[in-house]
Amino acid sequence: MTVVDLEQAGTPRRKPWVRSCGELGKHVSRTVGVLQSRLLRDAPDPEAVSTLARLRRGIGRVPGFDYTLERYLQVPPHLLGHRPADDAEAADAEYAAHDAVTLYALHQQSRRERMHSPGHGLGQALAALVRASRSPEGVRRRFAALGTASSYPESVYHLRSLIVMLREHQIPLDYGLLADDLQTLRQPALRPRVQAVWGREFFRSNPNDATDTDGVTPDPEENAS
Repeated sequence: MTVVDLEQAGTPRRKPWVRSCGELGKHVSRTVGVLQSRLLRDAPDPEAVSTLARLRRGIGRVPGFDYTLERYLQVPPHLLGHRPADDAEAADAEYAAHDAVTLYALHQQSRRERMHSPGHGLGQALAALVRASRSPEGVRRRFAALGTASSYPESVYHLRSLIVMLREHQIPLDYGLLADDLQTLRQPALRPRVQAVWGREFFRSNPNDATDTDGVTPDPEENAS
């Protein structure tokens, strides 16, 4: 029975797999959403543009590196969760929020499109990148490296290169979901779970389906060839 036959028989097609944010993710999504709105006004807010540049300089650094960015990087006390024995150390939630917001700043750089888009998980975004890229195997290799990364800093390193590629193709990402994923990724025992979620999300988004271009700006050089 074809898809059309199923629909005619009253059997609905399954909706795309969409994850929802946890409490930390909702906080980060609100923070990024407000910043994005100020950046994408007809006349961008100068303070927001300056903030974006300062946030980019924080990629890979320890939370708390710039006191003036508290408004964007602070995690409310009730969302801190488990805290290190040494209170001078950052909590997992603080690392996750810091890295998600600073990576968003990299993603939004020089773009007038919304690079934070609720519902676009990492696996889904990278499937769209495979479809849009002139070098899909290069994307797959980087994604595979992320999927086998054995430490949190290594994961952030691979994420940074992938997000540069997403920016080039104007493919958005849900930074609330990313913050939730990063918080879990901070726990070594749970790292494989997050990596597996990204993989399932990637495969369920049909990376080899060239007809599915949701959220993708095609590579102009590829179209010209």
